[in-house]
Amino acid sequence: MSDTTTNRLPEALAEPLTRVRRGWMSLLFFANIAMWLGIYAPIQVLLPQQAELLDAANKETVFGVVTGVGAAVALVANPLVGLLSDRTVSRFGRRHPWTVLGAVLGAAGLLVLAEAPNVVVMTIGWCLVQAGLNGMLGATLICGVADRVPVGQRAQVGGLIGIAQMLGTVLGAVVVVVMLDVAGLPLGYAVCAVIVLGGAGAFVFRTPDARLPLEFRSSMRFRRFLKDLWVSPRKHPDFAWAWGCHFMINLGNAFGTLFLLFFLKDSVHYPDPEDGLLIMMGLYGVALVIGAVLAGHFSDKSGRRKPYVLASSAVMAIAALLLVVWQTWPAALIASPLLGIGFGVYMAVALAMLTQVLPVAQNRAKDLGVVNIAGSLPQVVAPLLTTLILKFLGGYPALFGAAALATVLAGVLVTRVKAVR
Repeated sequence: MSDTTTNRLPEALAEPLTRVRRGWMSLLFFANIAMWLGIYAPIQVLLPQQAELLDAANKETVFGVVTGVGAAVALVANPLVGLLSDRTVSRFGRRHPWTVLGAVLGAAGLLVLAEAPNVVVMTIGWCLVQAGLNGMLGATLICGVADRVPVGQRAQVGGLIGIAQMLGTVLGAVVVVVMLDVAGLPLGYAVCAVIVLGGAGAFVFRTPDARLPLEFRSSMRFRRFLKDLWVSPRKHPDFAWAWGCHFMINLGNAFGTLFLLFFLKDSVHYPDPEDGLLIMMGLYGVALVIGAVLAGHFSDKSGRRKPYVLASSAVMAIAALLLVVWQTWPAALIASPLLGIGFGVYMAVALAMLTQVLPVAQNRAKDLGVVNIAGSLPQVVAPLLTTLILKFLGGYPALFGAAALATVLAGVLVTRVKAVR
């Protein structure tokens, strides 16, 4: 069926034309905050602390292995849940059932982590979190933009999602640091689980989800199912170039932030690294909000996306290079807002750009799940590469140099996208 015949398509497949209202955007915003808090609060604080408690001598290796295995699970969950939701014909809609399932599974994983007695159980718990929350991300929180938001409003909504990701990270760090002071790791994980369920529940029960008529469902045959997981770079080159750009930006961001707590502790020698991390994330967050709001507004107004991606990659590279040559607390305070404003600009326009190069409407969630692999795959390779870089290639200067190189390459790749201004 041709995507050009949108007047004959059901609501679930038609290109959205009606601007979404603030109420819908607010619920999407808070659901994203909850989901990102469930991912980043453990990554930033809880998992490093737990790795140190379980094996202090090999904390970096434990943390790298746990996050790497969990991210590998996310690689599978994103497109698989997306493909299943594209084919769901439930009377409750095709996205919301998977959002609920993902939130429940993610919360269960957080509770497993709360009581993990060893590295094996810790890994299992984190895999459950990644499977559930990445399924939730692919099925609803990203696909909702392509399903319901018109092209001329997508950078604005993309900016909100970028801000939500930042706030989830910052609020998660604040919440768990407070919980660690009060009652330790278990309560920190439990609070994250409650927030995840609350954000998902509010979005599901207070927003519509269009039903997919059975006659429009794609084939459920196993061979066709597997075939549809693949997006051909030859047939869809713009999608491939945009995917590559998204991957490199996220790889650079992972290099720059994944071991930040250990960087403050072991390289900067900041006396209270947890509080230092909160300060850095606060600066990062304020700058990200400014970058996302401004870029979202002006990108939608002009219809242009690529100049903003190029600017963001340059600013993020400068932030990383600063830490290559100057590994001190003042340098960290300068680099944090630079990285924030760069990533905020990128997040505002990235989702708008990526949704404009999706191949077909019938596979929106699956294709966005493939896009989300570009965000999850760096979590697989970055911990392993970071460990090698820190041990064999020059420590933290080399790590931040790799971050700068990755973001510069992202800017090169986006110039190859032809369908987006």
